[in-house]
Amino acid sequence: MDNKYYLAVDIGASSGRHMLCHLEDHKMVLEEIYRFSNGMTEKNGHKVWDIRRLSDEIKEGMKRCAQLGKIPYSMGIDTWAVDYVLLDENDKVLGDAYAYRDVRTQAMDQEVYRYISEDELYQKTGIQKQIFNTIYQLMAVKVKAPEIMAKARDMLMIPDYFHFLLTGNKVQEYTNATTTQLVDPITKDWNREFIEKLGFSQEIFKEIKKPGYEVGELTVDIQGQVGFNCKVVLPPTHDTASAVLAVPTQDDRPLYISSGTWSLMGTELKEAKCSAMSMKKNLTNEGGYDYRFRYLKNIMGLWMIQSVKREIAPDMGFGELCDLAAKADISSVVDANDERFLAPESMTKEVKKACMESAQQVPQTTAEIAAVIYKSLAQCYAKTIEELEAITETKFDCIHIVGGGANAKYLNELTAKATKKTIYAGPTEATAVGNIASQMIAAGELSDLKEARKSIFNSFEIKQYTPD
Repeated sequence: MDNKYYLAVDIGASSGRHMLCHLEDHKMVLEEIYRFSNGMTEKNGHKVWDIRRLSDEIKEGMKRCAQLGKIPYSMGIDTWAVDYVLLDENDKVLGDAYAYRDVRTQAMDQEVYRYISEDELYQKTGIQKQIFNTIYQLMAVKVKAPEIMAKARDMLMIPDYFHFLLTGNKVQEYTNATTTQLVDPITKDWNREFIEKLGFSQEIFKEIKKPGYEVGELTVDIQGQVGFNCKVVLPPTHDTASAVLAVPTQDDRPLYISSGTWSLMGTELKEAKCSAMSMKKNLTNEGGYDYRFRYLKNIMGLWMIQSVKREIAPDMGFGELCDLAAKADISSVVDANDERFLAPESMTKEVKKACMESAQQVPQTTAEIAAVIYKSLAQCYAKTIEELEAITETKFDCIHIVGGGANAKYLNELTAKATKKTIYAGPTEATAVGNIASQMIAAGELSDLKEARKSIFNSFEIKQYTPD
C-alpha cells in the first residue's frame, strides 16, 4: 500500500526544514527532506527577514519531495510569531518584513497606550506585554511610515503570506493571529474596537481560520515549479502552538516547556486568565490547537546559548557545549528574562557584565559562560512554575520538555533539580510533529488531539530525568 505523506515546513529564527511523515502501525515515521539556514539580516539600519529567499527555500524543499517520489497529500507551514507583511492592492509587499528584534518598536508601547490603557489591553486580549508584539510593530508603521499604512490592503503573518504565495488564497490563522495582541479571547476574532481606536485599517484584518482549515491547492504556477499538486492545510502556524500540540500526554492540563530559541513554559486552559495577577506576572494566553489557550511565559531560552556559540564557539556543537558546562565550577546566575539579553551586541559580554554588576563570579571560559546560562534558565523555570501553580491553583507532577532543548541533557538535569519535578524530554522535532499531526487530524487519519498525542508518545523517544 502506498504511504500517505504529510509535509511540514517548519521555519525557525535560525533554520528551516522540510519534514515528511506517514503512519505505520499507528506510529508516526518522520523523515527530514531538506534543511536551510535562516536569520535576520541588516538592511538600512534595521533587522529584517529575507522572505524572497525563504520562499525559494520552501519551493526547493518541495522539489526534493517530487524528486524522491514522495508526494505529500497535504502540507502546512509554521514559523515564529508576531512578524508580518503588509500587501498593497496588487498583492506586493510594502516595505520590508521587519524582524521582531528590530529596535523600531521602542517607545511604541506608549503610543498604543494613548488610545488603550495597558490594563485594558491585557484584560481584553490576555496577551503579555512584549515590545515586539505585532500591535507595537503596526504602530511603528503608522507613526514612522504612514504612507505604507495608507497603501496597505492586507496584513498577513509570515506563514499566512507563504501559504498565500503557494495557493493564491489569503487566510489568517488563529494561533498566530493571537500574538498580534489584537484578538478577543472570548470571540476568538479580531477586537475591532481596538483596531478602530488605534487608527489601523479594518480592511487589512481578514477572517481568522482555525488549524485544520484547507487553504486550497497549489497554484498552476507553483505546481509547475515544484512538480506536483497537493492540499495546503493550516497547521497551528505559530511554531510554539504546533510544538505544544505535540506534548505527549493525556493530561488535560499538562505543564510543558517548548524549548528552542525561546523557552515557552506553561499549561493549557479552556478559558483565558486575564486577571491583574496574571498580568503582573507577565503570563500570556496565546491561542492553541482546538481553541485551547497556551497559558505561558516567554523565557529568553536557548537564544542566549545560540548567541554565545556564534560569538566564541562556532565550531562547537550544542551537545559539546552542554557537556562542557556540566563540568564547569561556577554558581553564578543571571535573570534570563532581563531585556538586556534580547538583542545585545555581544551576549558573552552581557552575561559577564550582569554577573559583575551583581557581585558574582564572572565567567571567563566558554564552559563557565554556558554553565551560567543553563543554571539561569533552570532557575527561571523554577520561578515560573511557582507562579503558574499559584495562579492556576494546580500542583503539577511533571514537566514535558519538547523541541530542540529536549536534547540538552545538562539543562534537563538542572531543571529537574531546580523544580523538584520529573522531566519527560521529547520529541525533539515537536514543532514539525505537531504541524503534521494537525494535518493528519484534518485528513481523518487521527481522530482528535488525544489520539494524536497518544500516537506521538508511542512514536518518538521520550527521556526521563528525576530530581534526585
